[in-house]
Amino acid sequence: MPASEPGLTPVPAPAPTFGLTPGPGGEDTGFASKRGARTVLSVLFLIYMLDYVDRMVVTGMLSYIKRDWGISDQQAGWLVSIVIIFITVFSIPAAIFIDRWSRRKMIAIMTGFWSLATLACAFTRSYTQLLVARAFIGIGEAGYAPAGTALLSAAYPEKKRARVMGIWYISIPLGIGIGMAMGGLIARYWGWKHAFGLVSIPGFLLAIWAWRLPDYKTVRTPGSAIHRAGLWANAVGILHTPSALFTFLGFAMNVSITTGLTTWLPTYFERTGFATRGNGGMYATPVFALVLVGAPLGGYLSDRWWQKNPRGRLLFPALSSLGAAVLLAFAFLAPQGLAQMVLLSVFGIVLTLFLAPAVAVTQDVVHPGLRALSYSLCVIVQHTAGDAWSPPLIGLLSDVMGLRSAVLFLPVYGVLAAMFFYLASRYYEQDLTRVERVSLVSGG
Repeated sequence: MPASEPGLTPVPAPAPTFGLTPGPGGEDTGFASKRGARTVLSVLFLIYMLDYVDRMVVTGMLSYIKRDWGISDQQAGWLVSIVIIFITVFSIPAAIFIDRWSRRKMIAIMTGFWSLATLACAFTRSYTQLLVARAFIGIGEAGYAPAGTALLSAAYPEKKRARVMGIWYISIPLGIGIGMAMGGLIARYWGWKHAFGLVSIPGFLLAIWAWRLPDYKTVRTPGSAIHRAGLWANAVGILHTPSALFTFLGFAMNVSITTGLTTWLPTYFERTGFATRGNGGMYATPVFALVLVGAPLGGYLSDRWWQKNPRGRLLFPALSSLGAAVLLAFAFLAPQGLAQMVLLSVFGIVLTLFLAPAVAVTQDVVHPGLRALSYSLCVIVQHTAGDAWSPPLIGLLSDVMGLRSAVLFLPVYGVLAAMFFYLASRYYEQDLTRVERVSLVSGG
């Protein structure tokens, strides 16, 4: 505080911004021009879609891999979970480079790396080799969601954050659907190894494009306790933010549903006689295609609620998660046929209503210089708390009691998600008041 003259009330010095210019009223207005922001969104959309194509292409051809190598359902589930486990392990190391170096460069490098690992899957000769190659896909994908989330949330104004995240997250169901459908179709006509080779090609082109994206200058605030604290203390600080931690856990429960379902729904349709071998992915794709509606709709509706009541950004995913759990339970208990497909389709819309507001919260309640770290922690929590184990768990239950009964475990995750999001909503406004408000400038 500067010295004051006798009789005058001391006036606090303005908070340092370290070369950054706060927006009106302290609002985060985004670093990029409208054109630049749209370019960021377009490229990140395509890369995220490819991320899930490469990750989930294996699910459409599990029956062929099982036939060729004689593996169990539990072993088949690990072909998905091994990617998730290695994403979890390498998320924090990736986040260090993201927050301290460059978002766009890390995105480009990681995209090229996981594309190369996907190509390597085409040349494997045993289950173990394929498992190892899939693990390297996880290493490559470890930092993409944190880097993309940090870059995209910084490119657009705060008031549009959930809506933009909703648009971005349309890419996930698209990638899942394309991966499942292509995996089964290519495996049926040309062999399952060819599918890995074909889906790897676009990644090398997108990596080059990502290198040229606009980025913001890395936030350097040497006088801030945030940056003096160190990585471990920063991570602990984020996890001690109640709205962030409960949001991470709610995210974890819902992703456990989607990962388990995307892994086993094609096989479920094939084993119950609804689809022939290799065609299960084609029937599962419409369920996830309708997620295209849910992600942006959730972003729009939660932003509208947030403008009237800030807690609405988390109350909304609490309600939608509970609704999705009920719909999924009824879908698996319904007679197979039109009724089941309708329920699964509506479920696909409702489930992903949580995505955009939940991701927005991971960015809202932390310092701008720690956004990638925040989402990395979200990734770690969501994987370690459930979805890394969901596919092999459902596989194990399937080996014991049959797949039709095993999938009935999935709606339990949705009930837990609703509880965690509600708890997060109780702390959200309080946690927002503690965040340093700065705007980011183009560069890097």
